[in-house]
Amino acid sequence: MTDPPLIKNNIWKCVFAVSGIMVTLVVYGVLQEKIMRVPYGENKEFFKHSLFLVFCNRIMTSAVSAGFLVGSKKTLDPVVPIYKYCLISVSNILTTTCQYEALKYVSFPVQTLAKCAKMIPVMVWSTLIMQKRYRGRDYLIAVLVTIGCSVFVLYPAAADISPYNRGRESTVWGVSLMIGYLGFDGFTSTFQDKLFKGYDMEIHNQIFYTTLCSCILSLSGLVLQGHLLLAAEFVSRHNDCLYDIILLSTVATASQFFISYTIRTFGALTFATIMITRQLVSIMLSCLWFAHPLSWEQWIGAAIVFSALYAKSFLRSKPLEPSLPVHEQSERESASILNGNPR
Repeated sequence: MTDPPLIKNNIWKCVFAVSGIMVTLVVYGVLQEKIMRVPYGENKEFFKHSLFLVFCNRIMTSAVSAGFLVGSKKTLDPVVPIYKYCLISVSNILTTTCQYEALKYVSFPVQTLAKCAKMIPVMVWSTLIMQKRYRGRDYLIAVLVTIGCSVFVLYPAAADISPYNRGRESTVWGVSLMIGYLGFDGFTSTFQDKLFKGYDMEIHNQIFYTTLCSCILSLSGLVLQGHLLLAAEFVSRHNDCLYDIILLSTVATASQFFISYTIRTFGALTFATIMITRQLVSIMLSCLWFAHPLSWEQWIGAAIVFSALYAKSFLRSKPLEPSLPVHEQSERESASILNGNPR
C-alpha cells in the first residue's frame, strides 16, 4: 500500500513541475509575439533585430550554466573539440533567428502549431547522421501532424494580418522561415544526440560552450550587420521593450530548470504530455490576447495535430538503454530542450 505522505509529496512535485513549465513557456511565447509584432512608443515603431534577442537570451543562459558548473564543482574544460560546439551553436542561432523572424509574417498560433512538425526533419536527420530506423507508426503520426499543420497554415482567417506584410507574400515568407526553423532545429537536436552518444559529456557543459559560442557569433553578426547600435538605441528609447527582452531571457532560462526537473523526476513521457498541453494553451492564450481569429479549417487542423501528438505521447514505449544510469538517460532526452531554445 502506498504511503499517503509520499503520494502527497509526489502531487506537490507534479504541481510544481507543471506550473513552472506552463507559466515560464507560456510567458515566453507571449513575449516573443509582443516584442516582434506589437509596436512600441507613440510613433508605433516595431522591433526588428531578431539576432539581438538571440544574443540576450544566450548571455543569460551561458551565465547561469557557468554558475551551475562552478557551484557544483564540475569541470569547465571543453569535452569535445570547440568546432563541434560551434556547429551546434551556428545551427541553434539560425533556428532561433528563423523563429523570431517568422513572427513578422505569421501569427504565433501558426508558428506554434508548425513547430509540431519538427519530428519530420528530426527523423530525416537521424536517418542521415545516425542511421536510425523508425516504425510505420512513427511515420503515420508524422504524416498526420504534417497534414494538420498544412491545413492550419494554408487556411488562415481573413482578418489575421501581419504587421509587416499583407496577403499571400506574408504567408510565403512566414512558411519559408518556419521551414528553415524546422530544418535547422532538427539538425541541432540530432547532432547534440550524436555528441552525447560519442562523448562522456555533462549536459551543462554542452549548454555552457554552445551558448558561449552563440554569444560570440550573434554579437559578431550584430556588429557586421550594423544592428548592434540600432538595437541598443531602440531599447534605450523604449524602456518597456528592454524590460520585455530581460523578462524573455529570464523566463527562457528559468524554463530550463523546470524542464530538467520534470524529466528527471517524472520521465520523458510526462514531460512530452505537459509540453503538448502547453502548446495548446499558448495558442489559445495568443488567440485571446492578440485577437487572432481562427478559421474552421484551422480548428480542424489543430485537432488533427494535437490528437496525433497525444496519441504519440501515450503510445511511446522506448526502452531505457541498459548501459546508462537513469539520470544520464534523462539528461540525454532533455539535451536539445536545454540548449537555450525553449520550444
